[in-house]
Amino acid sequence: MKILVEPKDKDITRYKFCCDALLLGIQDFSVLNSVTFSFEEIEDIVNRFPDLEVFVKMDKNLFNDEIDDVKELLKKLNQLSISGVFFYDLAILELKQELSLSIPLVWSQTHMVTNSRTCDYYYQQGVSYALLSKEITLDEIIEITKKSSIGVVVEVVSLPSVGYSRRKLVHNYYENLEEDEKSPVLHVLEKISNQKYIVKEEDMGTGFLLDEVLNGTGVIQPLFQAGVSYVLFREEGISDFIELLSDTKEYIANGCKQDSYVEKYKKLGDSTGFFFKKTIYRVKK
Repeated sequence: MKILVEPKDKDITRYKFCCDALLLGIQDFSVLNSVTFSFEEIEDIVNRFPDLEVFVKMDKNLFNDEIDDVKELLKKLNQLSISGVFFYDLAILELKQELSLSIPLVWSQTHMVTNSRTCDYYYQQGVSYALLSKEITLDEIIEITKKSSIGVVVEVVSLPSVGYSRRKLVHNYYENLEEDEKSPVLHVLEKISNQKYIVKEEDMGTGFLLDEVLNGTGVIQPLFQAGVSYVLFREEGISDFIELLSDTKEYIANGCKQDSYVEKYKKLGDSTGFFFKKTIYRVKK
């Protein structure tokens, strides 16, 4: 099992010895990034850090007038030693097939990546990996890993995203109040659930993040034992991140047998998302 990191800045040297792979949001074609990279910057990172795998995030909804640009970008990425492209829009898969590209793809459709049969369907279409939904349980993740031929990626530490809108919701909020826009980021409290959220507006829309850290350090051992391909750490909002990565790398290298690791990272908080919480839908009476 490998450690995949989405960084919060462009100082890639920091990650050289404490992870196996990087997930880099590409400029103009990815959403909810702390930082984005141009193709030229990604090419430079691939060449300067040959010991680090590089995945590229292209997870925005695409429009017809962008297809030609996406084609050219995919062709250029195909010439690099890229470990994979995370995609949301199915046009990416269609273009890979149309252009006969060899670049690996990672199915990254957030809430839709929930079962082994669909994972196997995409695997048969030429998709190498799947970033599993954050709304399924640990048991379901293990079941998918064992039943499906696809390589599994699991997000374990992050400020989890819960939704995305093409609308400029923060701008609209200030406009509705007839106030000058103070910041592209809002912190809000949802009163029914008493859950805090971060609302983050960017050029391509508005994203919603939970305002608490998903702490999946305690599930790394069963994920390792199940044969998960990558565990994903997103840096934004996480303190002492490099120390966490270094400790995790050592933990995995030693077969996830150090109880002290799990104890130490209880400090990240007690939010384990849906790892131990089933989502049950009931008809409202």
